[in-house]
Amino acid sequence: MNDEAAPRGIDTTRPSVARVYDYFVGGKDNFAVDRMAAERALEIVPDAREAGRACRAFLRRAVRYLAAEAGIRQFLDIGSGLPTDTNVHQVAREVTPDARVVYVDNDPMVIAHGRALLADNGSTTVIEADIRSPESILEHPEVRDRIDFDEPVGLLLLSILHHVHDAEDPAAIAAILRAALPSGSHLALIHFWDPAEEHPDVSLKVRDAERVFNETMGTGRWRRRTEIEAYFGDFALVEPGLVPLAEWRPDGTAQADQKDSYYTMICGVARKA
Repeated sequence: MNDEAAPRGIDTTRPSVARVYDYFVGGKDNFAVDRMAAERALEIVPDAREAGRACRAFLRRAVRYLAAEAGIRQFLDIGSGLPTDTNVHQVAREVTPDARVVYVDNDPMVIAHGRALLADNGSTTVIEADIRSPESILEHPEVRDRIDFDEPVGLLLLSILHHVHDAEDPAAIAAILRAALPSGSHLALIHFWDPAEEHPDVSLKVRDAERVFNETMGTGRWRRRTEIEAYFGDFALVEPGLVPLAEWRPDGTAQADQKDSYYTMICGVARKA
């Protein structure tokens, strides 16, 4: 996509998190400013593209697990990003044809592309909202129309909480969202990880990555394991727990060949008792 083709209302002078991720996974819905930000990140983490693909692979495995093994029939995907060849509703419906999905994002381009993709899909929609106002998501008419909060929900917070600043209290945001879910619901999460004493050499690198992300995009927080675990609250982590992306229930399909980024992202799925 060239800058002249930008939809109305899209700011092409500042990088967008969604569009940078799109560039990492080989998408075309990005602009020069996004590619510049991504290339700066690649100087610190050369295999960031592989990390992006590993995130999408985890999404596939996690959603399939939620639909096939946990019996989840409805999904709330907050910070969904730009549509790719692997979307939640497509994965879920391989198992459950009547699965309902609500995508949530605050990026105008995500909303425009999502609405075009889902124009004829009555059980799936995309809404414009910000995770920093979780109540507005939970009370949104389209969320209430498609998500039955008396039945288990699959809440997806994939690569979103690490773009919420400490001062914006991501722990409180996660707690509000968890509290709205009924028993049997699950939370799936991906987060930038500072492995600290577990891998001190990697920990030094993520400090540089955090600096670059904040200089270019204004967000990006690598947190420690205990901080990330707290986002699950009293939900019980399913096996294998909170682990690097490639270690969560590998399914035998080709995995992204992560190297430098292997211990810089962590993921998990947990169940509300």
